[in-house]
Amino acid sequence: MLNTVIIMIMKIVCQNRKAYHDYSIEETLEAGIQLLGTEVKSLRDGKANLKDSYVIIKSSEVFLLNCHISPYTHGNIMNHDPLRTRKLLIHRKEIERLRGKMQQKGYALIPLKIYFKGPYAKVEIGLAKGKRQYEKRETIKEREAKRAIEKAMKSR
Repeated sequence: MLNTVIIMIMKIVCQNRKAYHDYSIEETLEAGIQLLGTEVKSLRDGKANLKDSYVIIKSSEVFLLNCHISPYTHGNIMNHDPLRTRKLLIHRKEIERLRGKMQQKGYALIPLKIYFKGPYAKVEIGLAKGKRQYEKRETIKEREAKRAIEKAMKSR
């Protein structure tokens, strides 16, 4: 018998680096996105931005808001709206589980990155809890201490 290996190539389109600074990510989940044709072409060109975007749950459906996907440069007059609300494709059981966790105080759903997995566009969303200002400062101090230690180790 021949064992076949399928390699999925992941091309990351954009990441929300600010999310890791502003929130502590408790859990991540992969979701598909319902896109128009020109949006897919624009994503393949890497023209997306997740800054200030968030995810909401409305009547057992999940939506991505404020995600900016630039209009396709070679598109015609029927090009898409850059800030339109996009539906995320998640199983109903996952949605209900996320809804239960979001009802706890301080939790939010934040998109972390958009990428292509094979031919499909995916969004990684994170169940996040907001950090306070002093927690952000502690994270920065820890990161700087790690860099200083690594720099000292390299010089030896």
